[in-house]
Amino acid sequence: MQLLDRNAALSVAPLWRLGFRPFFLGGALFALLAVALWGAALAGHASLQPLGGLLAWHRHEMLFGFGLAIIAGFLLTAVQTWTGLPSLSGRPLVALFGLWLVGRLAWFLPLPIPALVVIEMAFALALLLAFGRLVVKARQKNNAPIVVVLALIGACQGLTLYGLALGDDDLQRRGALAALWLVAALMGIIGGRVIPFFTQRGLGLPSQASPKPWLMWSLLGCSLSIAALTAAGLNLQATPVLAPLFLLVSGLHGWRLRLWYHPGIWRVPLLWSLHLAYAWMAVAALGMALWHLGVLRQPSLASHALAVGAMGGLILAMLARVSLGHTGRPLTPPRAVGWAFALLHGATLCRVLLAGVSVYGLWLAAAGWCLAFAIFLRHYAAMYWSARVDGHPG
Repeated sequence: MQLLDRNAALSVAPLWRLGFRPFFLGGALFALLAVALWGAALAGHASLQPLGGLLAWHRHEMLFGFGLAIIAGFLLTAVQTWTGLPSLSGRPLVALFGLWLVGRLAWFLPLPIPALVVIEMAFALALLLAFGRLVVKARQKNNAPIVVVLALIGACQGLTLYGLALGDDDLQRRGALAALWLVAALMGIIGGRVIPFFTQRGLGLPSQASPKPWLMWSLLGCSLSIAALTAAGLNLQATPVLAPLFLLVSGLHGWRLRLWYHPGIWRVPLLWSLHLAYAWMAVAALGMALWHLGVLRQPSLASHALAVGAMGGLILAMLARVSLGHTGRPLTPPRAVGWAFALLHGATLCRVLLAGVSVYGLWLAAAGWCLAFAIFLRHYAAMYWSARVDGHPG
């Protein structure tokens, strides 16, 4: 039976054998193209006009186009390991990726907005079913929170698209920002699993940092609360009473990082990139606390610390590490990838520190982001359409 399964897997083109292959490749390429277009628009050189306008497109696509693609690739690959059940492969994976791709193109087609909404929500629902059915079938209660968060991200996408259909910018902001904090919740769950494990393995330490489940549950509860407050519109105006919630989140993330920290991480790009990206979660929460207290003028600076530094940084670091492992390669990335990590975090600094005072901060941030993903694709793209180097059928 195992031989038959292996032969069946080897009969599938490498690109379609596991979810990480098409979605990591497509998501990274889309990250490069989408921000390049956004940067051109900021400079007044963009001729393409998506449905609903460039701002609505950028707000939606960086979360539900780019972010959700990488989430799909990671979860559809990891769930096979977690549950011991086969995940999407072959034609079903082609169909799911095709649905995602159609969603990216649909913004630039002469479609009525309701058609766009149907296409976008179809992918979110299909992903939820593809991942959730395996978790339910394996009866894995420890992964149930991920299913819940994924469903809530889809609900926030629905709110964002409903706002687009109505031409209501407030609803769009509420949906997108709420989804961003749900992505933060997901990063807290996954990061809490992989960062200490990768650190222990990468440095050859005798044991991992002692797990503290209450930290994960506390951060999950706080992140879900922030998402709910944002979706309800209560986190869009500076409200001092909300500052303690964000200070708590910042402190909990900082405590987690302290538990995971080892000075040896600075010798290993695949480790310092993960830790530095996670640190932006604490910075973003602190920034929101300062905004609610009237110290920070623009909440978008904190939001972009979370979106660019934390989400973008964790995605790039995870892609670089996970792709090597799942293609049978040694966990030593090309030297240039370390520069990609540095460029992305430099882009975050430009977006958070410079963009508030100069438009050059926006352009530098866009350029740094695009260069980071261009370097990554230069060294990793061929891995996704090539067979594993160790002969494994994955």
